Amino acid sequence: MAENPKIRTPIVCVMGHVDHGKTSLLDRIRGSSVVTSEVGAITQHIGATIVPIEAIRTMSGTMGKMPINIPGLLFIDTPGHHAFTTLRARGGALADMAILIVDINQGFQPQTIEALQILRNCKTPFVIAATKIDRIHGWRVNANESFLSSFAKQNERVRTDVEKKTYEVVGKLSELDFSADRFDRVSDFRRNLAIVPVSAHTGEGISDLLLIMIGLAQRYMGEALTLAVEGPGAGTVLEVKEERGLGTTLDVILYDGTLAIGDEIAVASQDDLLVTKVRSLLKPRPMKEILIEDKFERVKSVAAAAGIKVTAPNLEGVIAGSPFFVIRGNREEIEEKIRREMTEIHINLAEEGIVIKADTIGALEALCKELDGKGIGVMRAEVGAVSRHDLIETETIKNPVFRVLLSFNTPILPDAADMIRDPLYTQVKVFEGRVIYQLIDQYVGWRDEQKRLQEKLRFEHVVMPAKIRLLPDCVFRQSNPAVVGVRVLSGKLRSDVELIKLDGKKVGHLKTMQLRQETIREADAGLEVAISIEGATVGRQVNVGDDLFVNIPERHVKVLEKEMMKTLNPGTQEVLEEYTSMRRKTEPFWGK
Repeated sequence: MAENPKIRTPIVCVMGHVDHGKTSLLDRIRGSSVVTSEVGAITQHIGATIVPIEAIRTMSGTMGKMPINIPGLLFIDTPGHHAFTTLRARGGALADMAILIVDINQGFQPQTIEALQILRNCKTPFVIAATKIDRIHGWRVNANESFLSSFAKQNERVRTDVEKKTYEVVGKLSELDFSADRFDRVSDFRRNLAIVPVSAHTGEGISDLLLIMIGLAQRYMGEALTLAVEGPGAGTVLEVKEERGLGTTLDVILYDGTLAIGDEIAVASQDDLLVTKVRSLLKPRPMKEILIEDKFERVKSVAAAAGIKVTAPNLEGVIAGSPFFVIRGNREEIEEKIRREMTEIHINLAEEGIVIKADTIGALEALCKELDGKGIGVMRAEVGAVSRHDLIETETIKNPVFRVLLSFNTPILPDAADMIRDPLYTQVKVFEGRVIYQLIDQYVGWRDEQKRLQEKLRFEHVVMPAKIRLLPDCVFRQSNPAVVGVRVLSGKLRSDVELIKLDGKKVGHLKTMQLRQETIREADAGLEVAISIEGATVGRQVNVGDDLFVNIPERHVKVLEKEMMKTLNPGTQEVLEEYTSMRRKTEPFWGK
């Protein structure tokens, strides 16, 4: 059967744990090197690559004359970090099939399991690519060969190791209620997941992976791929970009129908909704990634599925991540659909929290989801550049640890930048970043340090427990104020505290302390110091040999017992217990 132009290209979503090699695998397939241009080598936005059937035939020599009726595969490389669940769930829903990457040496990670749950919920057919087989100790590289051909050339110990690692993956999948086996042992791909061992680095097993994807698409997806290929186009805006000579353009994944020059399109914008007409369509060359493509081919129309660059008037305010529809006589219905989708952005706003700005809806959702997972509230979340108005709004947040703006991959406008640079401007803390988890880590680190400093300041004002004894032959003045030598028996003695006796009777106010004629603010257990006591006369309120306690206010006792106990040394804990026991003899619930 000849390739059928009426059948749309299947969309393949590549998913998996960060660092398990998703982008590297696609790089191998398309012969490019996107991974090196990604910030921190972790994909931060969805990229799209069309791989034509001829290229797949060339890579998979084993395909021979196999009848193929799909035009190729459109790969979507989803962001790596687990923060992107929502975006990936969208990718999962957008995709017809998926490849789930698992590092054969590291096995399943939390993100792998999360991706499996998304695929199960979306009922998306998928294949497991067990990557990095070339990292197995003793593996002999046979570049670009099929897995079975290369596997047969390995020594027995390596083959045993591969079998063992593959069955660890099978076992883990079984625990998660998936039946799976190595691809050459699967007879029914509807019932069993195929595991394809591959190496993105050497190309081994890539041909098997592509062959299975084509087989899955042909065998199980024929009808789904022919449905609305002639209807009006529908897609998702990946990126809004300023291109030299073209003005503002949209990178779009068209997942359904057709799109042509002159078509009226509707997309979401920051002001509400934009309806405009397509001026030109630019298609990336086959095997090139739309996010970094530099030479596009001008086309009059395009059919799903495709990654396409669209130019049209007034695209400046379009929101990346928004739905994209071609209008053909159903304008009101489509406008309503877009508005509904835009109000369903998965963001839980809190009454108290920080402010975030990001370049796309997906990134905004991802940031919110990740912050939510860490128990950090988000009070405002918007797509777009950081303005002076954003800073003024953020200033109104009462809690200083939430008076923060996170700016993800979006510019800070000059007037806002001037405010931030002003050395006297300290109202709002701004964090900028292009890798979501690093941005959040920066904020969490700063917040924890602020809390620690606040706590330190607060605890410095808490009256600490201490017990002292008046020393013999150390009465330097009897009164006004009395000056005596004391030993700190336990706890931490600070100046400017009230002193009481064992029976609870007040003695006076400890005004100052001296150690070797130097004024000090605090003295630890074991030290002998001279203290001045206002309101006391030696021989009346106090005598040599007396033991005295620091009088701790009731609310301070609550802080000490509930919040500071772990920070107190055993001696201080002991004197606190002795002091509270004394107070609770007459008032059992005092300080509780």
